[in-house]
Amino acid sequence: MIDRRNDIIESLLKAFIVPYLDQDLISAKALKKIAFENNKLLIELEFGFPVESFAEHIRQGIIAFIHADTALCELSIDISIRWKVTAHQVQTGLKSIPSIKNIVAIASGKGGVGKSTVCANLALALAAEGAKVGILDADIYGPSQPHILGSSETPKHENKRLIPVECYGLQTMSIGYLVDADNAMIWRGPMVSSALQQLLNDTNWQDLDYLFIDLPPGTGDIQLTLSQKVPVSGAVVITTPQDLSLIDVKRALAMFAKVKVPVLGIIENMSTHICGNCGHQEAIFGSGGGQEMASQFRTPLLGKLPLDGRIREDADNGKPTVVADPDGAITNQYRDIARKLSALLSLQSKNYANKFPNIIIEQN
Repeated sequence: MIDRRNDIIESLLKAFIVPYLDQDLISAKALKKIAFENNKLLIELEFGFPVESFAEHIRQGIIAFIHADTALCELSIDISIRWKVTAHQVQTGLKSIPSIKNIVAIASGKGGVGKSTVCANLALALAAEGAKVGILDADIYGPSQPHILGSSETPKHENKRLIPVECYGLQTMSIGYLVDADNAMIWRGPMVSSALQQLLNDTNWQDLDYLFIDLPPGTGDIQLTLSQKVPVSGAVVITTPQDLSLIDVKRALAMFAKVKVPVLGIIENMSTHICGNCGHQEAIFGSGGGQEMASQFRTPLLGKLPLDGRIREDADNGKPTVVADPDGAITNQYRDIARKLSALLSLQSKNYANKFPNIIIEQN
């Protein structure tokens, strides 16, 4: 007699929607094995994004989902969950950097929206999920990451390559580590673009799952260099609800569309002001702007972050909120957004270019 229990379980799992992916386990290609051993159901899952702190939630959700079927309510279930980040497709004509699986551009059309602080906290949130993460501060004129991450260390050299400065488990590089903080960078566009490429290519990055590039505001030389010279897997755009910010966000979204870099989503920062005394929340910059922009450009709204004095204080103290308050409500918001963007990236086409050997034709 044919044992059809595997088919029954697979049919059930087709109806289980994975959080953050909005797909069932089969469509997400997360299901690797179904087997019965001694009347115990064994399930093996593998996700393409880090789920270290979220794995138990998924495990218990699947068990409850299967046990909801009265015929299976007594079934003993063992679920193993692992994850593996792979390289995803980049712009046509560019090849991924072997030591970096995915480069994600963190952009804003306008300055003053808190992009660098969001970038640092998102990177730390992904690292907390178990990923190997780095930050490249691409703002040559006004580097912020050394201050936000509380480091003034001068990078060491090895074999004519820079060693990344480690901050809270992140691999980081910034022009701010290499020049005096009081010096003004009076460079023309070509010099700035060259500096970005050197910081990226001459740094000895170590087996990163994600490198976040913290871009300066606008759509200038750095952004042009990024689109033409840097292999980017996806971008995230930061805005505030204010109309003035949203106008510039349109330009950033249009830029990424022209250079064929997929936008993983929009983050609305400073969404509501939280009073430090009473906790009252007020949308002082307006409301609904991020969602409206996301709908207009058919890209996800990854989340809304508050305008909270603690975020500013943590950044000024060189200890971002995800590190300063790892179990706090704001940190949970950063971690939720980080899971969303990494999950969405995992659904992008994979990049197999580095897996194929170079073909060399020799003449006899």
